[in-house]
Amino acid sequence: MAAVGGTAVQDHVALAEIELCGELIIAASAAEDRLSLESIDEVLRVAEERQG
Repeated sequence: MAAVGGTAVQDHVALAEIELCGELIIAASAAEDRLSLESIDEVLRVAEERQG
């Protein structure tokens, strides 16, 4: 997304969410069955957030 004058604007939260969605898509496509809640939490690094 570019602002007037050519300066690039980045929404770091949105970029992080897009990255996590991509990681979930990759994990889901590699899985033979549905991802368990534990697998989803692992991909999203939920445990790391709770510890931090």
